[in-house]
Amino acid sequence: MLDRAVMAALASPKRPHVLEWLRYPQTPCAPGCDGVDDGVCVLFIATKLGVAQPTATAHMQALARLGLVSSKRISQWTFYKCDEAALAALKRKIAEEL
Repeated sequence: MLDRAVMAALASPKRPHVLEWLRYPQTPCAPGCDGVDDGVCVLFIATKLGVAQPTATAHMQALARLGLVSSKRISQWTFYKCDEAALAALKRKIAEEL
């Protein structure tokens, strides 16, 4: 059975959107960074979600606690990437539960 932490983290309708965006990274917001290698800047995520940066950070930290994303600090920016293996495992677990 899926535990409460997973269900709570995925209950926000914004978080699945973020996971989808991270699977197909676009141009990051920090100069000299590559969206594919470095991930997507939290400022880009905040702008795309239409929320403040601290709110976007809270969403990303919830996903990171589950191991669905990883973070990387470059200068003053934090970049996030999806963990495709963790996402695939979660999808399998959800399919088993249904």
